[in-house]
Amino acid sequence: MEQVVAAGTQFMREVNAAAVLRKLRAETSMSVSALAKAVGLSRQAVTRSLNALVAEGLVEFGPLDRDSTRAGRPAQLVRFRAEAGHVLGLSISPQDVRVALADLAGTVTASGAEQIGAGSGGDQVVETLLSTVERALHATGLTTGDLWFASVGTPGIVDPAAGVIKLIPSMPGLAGDLLVRRLTEALGCPVYLDNDVKLATQGERWRDAERREDSLVMIHWGERVGAGIVLNGELYRGASNDAGDVGFLDLFTDGPSTPRHPRGLGPFEDRVGGAEIVRQAARAADGAFLARIEAAGEHALEAVLDAFVEGEPAALEAIDVAARRFAKGITVIRAILNPRLVVIGGPLARCGEPLLAALRRHLSGEPLDQPALEVSTLQEDAVVHGALLHSLDEIERTGFGLVRPASA
Repeated sequence: MEQVVAAGTQFMREVNAAAVLRKLRAETSMSVSALAKAVGLSRQAVTRSLNALVAEGLVEFGPLDRDSTRAGRPAQLVRFRAEAGHVLGLSISPQDVRVALADLAGTVTASGAEQIGAGSGGDQVVETLLSTVERALHATGLTTGDLWFASVGTPGIVDPAAGVIKLIPSMPGLAGDLLVRRLTEALGCPVYLDNDVKLATQGERWRDAERREDSLVMIHWGERVGAGIVLNGELYRGASNDAGDVGFLDLFTDGPSTPRHPRGLGPFEDRVGGAEIVRQAARAADGAFLARIEAAGEHALEAVLDAFVEGEPAALEAIDVAARRFAKGITVIRAILNPRLVVIGGPLARCGEPLLAALRRHLSGEPLDQPALEVSTLQEDAVVHGALLHSLDEIERTGFGLVRPASA
């Protein structure tokens, strides 16, 4: 019986400490009395939890609260030591790698991005990612020993539980366990792998309070097209973690499915994605704009999007054609999921309100009421912020100390 009681007591202490830690993370500092009231525990229970957290290096007692208006001796303040550890958010796309380093409160302390060449092999992409991480660590005076957790988002179909990329047509050299294996070896901390759009959806909701809808779909629109789905406030993954892979919708053919695209694009991506937008723009372009597109090479989509923002007629026409087709995909999402909000992310998000206006125009004749449309506020950084959020959530889920490096 004594063993059962002891186990129960230890469990209660861990639960209490977790509650105290969660509250402190949300505040700059608090007195013990205010903290006890906020979490609904006795002052004695909170003090025990604080002493344990101080021993773990997660909390520290600060100065007396000289600004307090209460009578008697000023209360002593306590604060969460966000600097006790750091987490990484990582993003890989066919165009670039992105890195964000944050403390345990989620405050970004360093970030970086590096372009990668078309057709780069898996090992080359990993090396570019690791060198970008190294620069971010150096900028803050940290080392890999200060890292508690890292999360990384990539295109394709991912098995998070196994840490394996099952299918990544745009970057086939990363298929398998190469990424997680290399990152774990180099960083010395746990590494989580997930689909980039799913992480981007979480990042957008985390960093933008107005995006914390309980029913939304975030669509990455670039060369590839994929969606993150939030239902009843939770990310919906589907049976095999590829719910929202709308790029494989086939909405524009009457007969048998078209042959598989040489770059692995789905039928919908082939009709609305970056390569098609560039083709449409080149078809409508005059000599000067066509030369600009051709000179951009592998960055031709960025050139077309910049021209769209500048009001170039051929770019406006190309985006409008893509928007008319893209609207068909939104109608499918609306009919099945009926979300309150659809957020456009990825490279096309830079087109802003004019793109949304085109989509709304093409949706105006639909019989069903359509969801609100907005563009991503984080744009290219949505994935790394979602990765940071997952890293922080995982640390909290495991009680902070369980995933910490042994040297911490």
